[in-house]
Amino acid sequence: MWFARRRSCTRLTAPPIRTSLSGSTSRARPSRTGEDGSARRACKASRINRGRAARGVFPPAQIAEVKALACELPSENGVPLSRYSSSEIAREAVKRGIVAEISGTTVWRWLAEDAIRPWNYRSWIFPRDPNFAEKAGRVLDLYEGRWEGELLHPGDYVVCADEKPSIQARHRCHPTLGAAPGSGLRVEHEYKRGGALCYLAAWDVRRAKIFDRCAPKDGIVPFDALVEQFMSVEPYRSAQRVFVIVDNGSAHRGQRSIDRLQGAWPNLILVHTPVHASWLNQAEIFFSVVQRKVLTPNDFPDLDAVEQRLHAFARHYEQIAQPFRWKFTRQDLHKLLARADDHQPARLAA
Repeated sequence: MWFARRRSCTRLTAPPIRTSLSGSTSRARPSRTGEDGSARRACKASRINRGRAARGVFPPAQIAEVKALACELPSENGVPLSRYSSSEIAREAVKRGIVAEISGTTVWRWLAEDAIRPWNYRSWIFPRDPNFAEKAGRVLDLYEGRWEGELLHPGDYVVCADEKPSIQARHRCHPTLGAAPGSGLRVEHEYKRGGALCYLAAWDVRRAKIFDRCAPKDGIVPFDALVEQFMSVEPYRSAQRVFVIVDNGSAHRGQRSIDRLQGAWPNLILVHTPVHASWLNQAEIFFSVVQRKVLTPNDFPDLDAVEQRLHAFARHYEQIAQPFRWKFTRQDLHKLLARADDHQPARLAA
């Protein structure tokens, strides 16, 4: 059986010639149906634009309701969750009838506009000291070189002191391995406890000078020994005033600690931070450096090794240390307390 060649009645035309900005020419490649590439792209763009136009447009009121939902605690609405994810907010919005249909991605995009992240959380402590602003303000003034509205004298010094208790000696069951190509340190997970000690330190705010000591545990005796360690040497011994900033730990709490320390050192002025505001004490910044640089990972055969490393690091750090760039001011404090008064704890973190 013979078959005749099938003829097409479509008129064959040459592809259109395109001219680039440089003057060169090219021909668009035709498709199997005879359409050129530019026509296909235009058709595709048209379909995309029609799809965007057809996508559900949510009125502002609905968007506001979804954002309000994200700011609620799930448990207050009978939802057995501690915090929402974007997809869970989307399901809850549909369940409540706020919207007929919505994706978690859309919810995430809306919340990102106002930096609302209900899946994240931070711990916070509401200021409960009735004199919080007054006590915190005095500390902040000292960091700016003022006391009771007047500039500090050249013979005045500001020292922050604190304790870091319960530092353990964890003896790993296998030696720690150094870094290698493609991997960092390798630290054995299992360890044997070698006891714990307390690390006490005093930080001269303007001179970046460190005084430190270790003790079996914290208390009045080791803390007073730390104070004696710097108050018995120059320039503190003969200074006009030495302002010692402390938190409300048991070894230096209340009027008794003021009477005890200022009775022993007449030129010492003890300044307390407010309750639950030890973050105002710059000694905490030094302890955070110690935690990162010395105690993590914790791999010490015994407490003697811990003590030797701590003292060696303090001498090493003193050689390169500079005063901390403290930026939190009284103005920032007033803003923080204003947010607390507005009962917005989620935004209270400083």
